[in-house]
Amino acid sequence: MSTNTSPDRAVLRQTLLQQRREFIASPAFAAAEQQLGQRLLGLLEQLEPQCLGLYWPLEGEFNAAALLASASGLQECTLALPFARKANRQMDFRRWDRQPPAVQDECGIPSSAGAVVQPDVLLVPCVGFTLAGFRLGYGGGYYDRWLAAHPGVTTVGLAWQAGQIELSVQPHDQPLTIVLTEAGLIAP
Repeated sequence: MSTNTSPDRAVLRQTLLQQRREFIASPAFAAAEQQLGQRLLGLLEQLEPQCLGLYWPLEGEFNAAALLASASGLQECTLALPFARKANRQMDFRRWDRQPPAVQDECGIPSSAGAVVQPDVLLVPCVGFTLAGFRLGYGGGYYDRWLAAHPGVTTVGLAWQAGQIELSVQPHDQPLTIVLTEAGLIAP
C-alpha cells in the first residue's frame, strides 16, 4: 500500500504510475490480470448492466475492453466508451460496437463514433484508490464531473491492489460505489 499525506497529487500520481510500470513488467502481473478479469465478470453478472460504460486502457490499466468485447454473458448489454472534450473538460459516453476504435477523443484516447448513451454501470480506471472509495485519476477531472452530473450510476473502480493509498478528499472528488482489484472487492 502506498501512503501519502502530502497535498501534492501530481507527485503521488507519478509515483503510482512508476510503481504500476514496474508491476506490469513483473511476473505477478499475468496472474493479477486474470484474477481481476474473473472478479469483474462475476460482479457484472450480479449487476446485470443494460448499458456498461468502460474505458480504452492506457498503459498498465486493466484491459476491460478486451475482456468484455467477447464476453458471452454480456452480448445483450450495450457497451460504451468515453469521449472527452478539452473545452470545459466534458465527457460523454458513446455506443461502442466492440471493434477496435477508429476515432480518438480530443485527449487522443481511442473512443467510439457511436451515438451518445447513458451507462447505468460505469467502469472507472484508477491510478490510485482509497478504502473509502475515492480515486486518484490522471488529474483532468473528467470522471468526477461526469459522475457529479449523473448521480445514481453504479461505479466500479478498477485498480491494482498496489494502488491503495491514503488521500485527502477534495470537494470535487466523487466516491465510487465499489473498487475492484485482483485481491477482491472494496465496498465503502
